[in-house]
Amino acid sequence: MKGTEAVSIAVVSWNTKDLLAACLRSLEADVLTGRAEVCVVDNASSDGSADMVEAEFPWARLIRSSANLGFGRAVNLAAQGSEATWLAPANADIRLTPGALERLVAAGGADPDSAIVAPMLLLPDGSIQPSVQPFPTLLDAALLRLRVWRISRRVGVRLCLRGYRDPRRSGHVDWAAGAFLLVRRRAFQEVEGFDEEQWLYAEDLDLAWRLARSGWRTRYEPGAVVHHEESAATEQVWGDALPAKWLEATYAWIARRRGIGQARSLAAFNVAMSGVEYALYSICAMVSSAPRWRHGRQGAREGIRLHRLGLRRRDALLKQPLR
Repeated sequence: MKGTEAVSIAVVSWNTKDLLAACLRSLEADVLTGRAEVCVVDNASSDGSADMVEAEFPWARLIRSSANLGFGRAVNLAAQGSEATWLAPANADIRLTPGALERLVAAGGADPDSAIVAPMLLLPDGSIQPSVQPFPTLLDAALLRLRVWRISRRVGVRLCLRGYRDPRRSGHVDWAAGAFLLVRRRAFQEVEGFDEEQWLYAEDLDLAWRLARSGWRTRYEPGAVVHHEESAATEQVWGDALPAKWLEATYAWIARRRGIGQARSLAAFNVAMSGVEYALYSICAMVSSAPRWRHGRQGAREGIRLHRLGLRRRDALLKQPLR
């Protein structure tokens, strides 16, 4: 590979054979030009994914795991077999557009303070996936739930709300979705990689948070475009329960990293605000038959149910991310 341009891409696979093949085809040009090397960690797939990689993509290093390692542990394993300057953790449900990797490397090279460079993610319908977020805090939750962003556009930008933060504008962000990231190896090693106890979900949040605490930053680079079949693997397992699983992992991360008090305070606030919204929507539904009031009431009820996950007893909350 080309010295400072070298990228080691770690693709984590679980039962998404066709998407994995499309992902690897999108990476092949960068491999052939020497810009990248690819390692596929197959998490005990049962759909023939590993055999397909071995037969159709001999240029990819394949690690066949006998168990589902989760995302972070699989990436850490792949990282051990490379010394490339950059590491790129990747879902199997992504496809890089031509030039995307080169643009990410260029952006990272021009910004030595950034440990992570994140691309723009496009969903199957062509829309831009909201992929950057602020670190979860009680203050930001209050700004959001009290709709302060309607008064100050700066709040909407801070909260990365659709219609406020321009998704085509590059810049520093708190953290970005980990479907595909470019990570500076030196920084990755400095924080000892992904926390393997964060088995699934919030591992991208956790990595960016620990890097930020060490003085590093995360950069969003929309000039690099990556297609993303969001949640292709996890929807097979959890289906409609996916939002609850994601929120459980997030509250558990807050409990582990920032304390059980922070997690319960944030959850209590969100439950209370959802309760207020439910009451208001219920009153409106009594005086008007407009569907939006019924839908609003249903959404508020679901919000109460989901955020109550953060009010679980201490042991259950802290153990949630573990395998």
